[in-house]
Amino acid sequence: MELGTKFGTKSVHVVRPETHHRSVPRLSSFYGIAVFMYWDEGIHARPHFHARYAGQAASIDFDGNVIAGSLPPRALKLVNEWARLHRDELAENWDRAREKRHLRGIDPLP
Repeated sequence: MELGTKFGTKSVHVVRPETHHRSVPRLSSFYGIAVFMYWDEGIHARPHFHARYAGQAASIDFDGNVIAGSLPPRALKLVNEWARLHRDELAENWDRAREKRHLRGIDPLP
């Protein structure tokens, strides 16, 4: 079952953890970039999120390092700036996902 949730001015489309294979929570979007975090990345996975832009996708850790995939240089620069500004919120969502709790939306870049 999918749930749409609103957090103040931040909104995120969330799903129940047991249905994570059908949908992935989108944390934010800005300048055509969509940022997601999966519910179950494995117990030993390094904390990270996924960004998609113009048909390309990358897994990026909270320090802005690309783990897998790729993004155009300009998009990657924007994603890194966003991650720097929202590192604490990303870490909180990572913990929430590991606990199979609903994730919270994160403000986009202005």
